[in-house]
Amino acid sequence: MQVSIENTGSLGRKLTVRLPAQRLEDTVRTRIQEMGRSARLKGFRPGKVPVKVIEQRYGSQIRNEALSEMIGSSFQEAVAQEKLRPAVQPSIATTGRPENGEIEYTATFEVLPEIGKIDVAALEVVKPVASVTDADIDQMIETLRLQRRSWNQVDRPAQEGDMVLFEYSAEGEGFRHPENGTDRVGAILGSGAYSKELEDRLAGHKAGDEFETRIDFPMAVRTPALAGKSADVKVKLVRVQEPQLPVVDEAFAASFGVKEGGLARFREDVRANLERELKGVLMGRLKASALEKLVDAHPDLEVPQGMIENEARMLARQSGAQTQDAFASLLPAARRRVAAGLLIAELARQNDIRLDSRRVSETLATIASTYEEPDQVVELYSRDPQLMSALQSRVIEDQVVEWMADHAKCTEQQMSFNEVMRPGA
Repeated sequence: MQVSIENTGSLGRKLTVRLPAQRLEDTVRTRIQEMGRSARLKGFRPGKVPVKVIEQRYGSQIRNEALSEMIGSSFQEAVAQEKLRPAVQPSIATTGRPENGEIEYTATFEVLPEIGKIDVAALEVVKPVASVTDADIDQMIETLRLQRRSWNQVDRPAQEGDMVLFEYSAEGEGFRHPENGTDRVGAILGSGAYSKELEDRLAGHKAGDEFETRIDFPMAVRTPALAGKSADVKVKLVRVQEPQLPVVDEAFAASFGVKEGGLARFREDVRANLERELKGVLMGRLKASALEKLVDAHPDLEVPQGMIENEARMLARQSGAQTQDAFASLLPAARRRVAAGLLIAELARQNDIRLDSRRVSETLATIASTYEEPDQVVELYSRDPQLMSALQSRVIEDQVVEWMADHAKCTEQQMSFNEVMRPGA
């Protein structure tokens, strides 16, 4: 194998590889013979298909597969030989035809940048700190009660917290919704989930009442035709229901899978769930702070364009962006994400931070515990290399971020559970 390298930019490389054509021919001949011993074709006894017939029918497919495999394996040999670190999959160009007894191909790709010694000692990192209190547990149990509430029909006027079913039509400049008749909607008064202004007007009315009012609908209204519009609205209340909250007793605890231990065990489970969620969000905040400072400290880091574009494509899929302009707008964020990943990987290498397999198992167990069948989730990860690789990447990233917090100028920020979990609320 002969290898030559050409630099096509600071990170771009063009690798030209020449291989003996006989290597490909030998592989093709062997595979054709093997197929002849096992192929079943009409008109021939099993294992007696002539080589010529196999070659005519399958020769092109076999040759292409063999050539692809030969290029793949030789490319790995070549980059190892030349001590190159490809950043993305190479673009391969070849005729596949022998010339002067050799097959030549070129591989164009970018390499990972050489990153010098990373010093995090001067980085100022903020580490949020919080804990779960009894009041947080009480608040979560109240939320669970609201999720399990039932609704009883009442004859009194509607008030905050009631669910009101009503029919309405809305007319404004150049539009009517619906075009004919009325629309029927349910809303919990005080939630603001439909239109706070309309919900406020419903309060004080009971089933059967009809009234007219002027409403400025918010942009976030569930009916797109009314978003951001002002309209004269005709309303008729159909039904008013008040909430009935369940009593927090052993039966309530049992409805959440607590078979033994009663309310004490139920509170322990709620605490454990809140602490698990809090731990994840705290790590996310620490990671965001640490990586922002790390990337900002390396503004001149060269980042492979192919990695940036791949990351932008992934962000586009996640956000549903489909236009070229939307894709282009994601490139700056993609660059920072790729830069962060490169720096994290280099920090791990320079400081011999190795993947903690015990922590991988613990993280997987935590993820699985949020599902009804945890064992199935663990088995799924164990059988899916892609899922397991993503989990391992997450864990090593967490390990590096924690190492950074220990070695940088780290300031702890005391916060409440609600401040961490519901910022801006």
